[in-house]
Amino acid sequence: MNLNATLFAQLVVFFILAWFTMKFVWPPIVKALDERAKKVADGLAAADKAKADLALAEKRAMDELRKARESAADMRGNAERQAASIIDEARTESARIVAQAREAAEGEAAVASQRAKEALREQVAALAVAGAERILRKEINAQVHTELLANLKQELV
Repeated sequence: MNLNATLFAQLVVFFILAWFTMKFVWPPIVKALDERAKKVADGLAAADKAKADLALAEKRAMDELRKARESAADMRGNAERQAASIIDEARTESARIVAQAREAAEGEAAVASQRAKEALREQVAALAVAGAERILRKEINAQVHTELLANLKQELV
């Protein structure tokens, strides 16, 4: 066997194998690698988009939380103001009720005092009549004495 013929045959087989590989084997491998690279790029783009969406969602959540806190603070302030208003109204109403009760008590005391004075006058008049009757047993005119006692009663007022 000749070394040149062997070398030439190996060279021909190598070129046939290279051509066959480039024609039939290499394109599907390149196509699969390209598809895989596209999937990886799409996955990275989706991950970046998910990160951006997550950051946006966190920002929105923080904004909503801030708004909720502000709303709660406003509601608490309104409730405190309303409570203070109700307390002031209750104090005013209680002061008015106490004043009315005092006026009513004073009015009732005045009426009771007036009644007591009238009763006392009538008792004084009755005692005066009884005393005068005893002194003047001989001359008793009930109508004249009643008029005198009524005049005396008016003078005591």
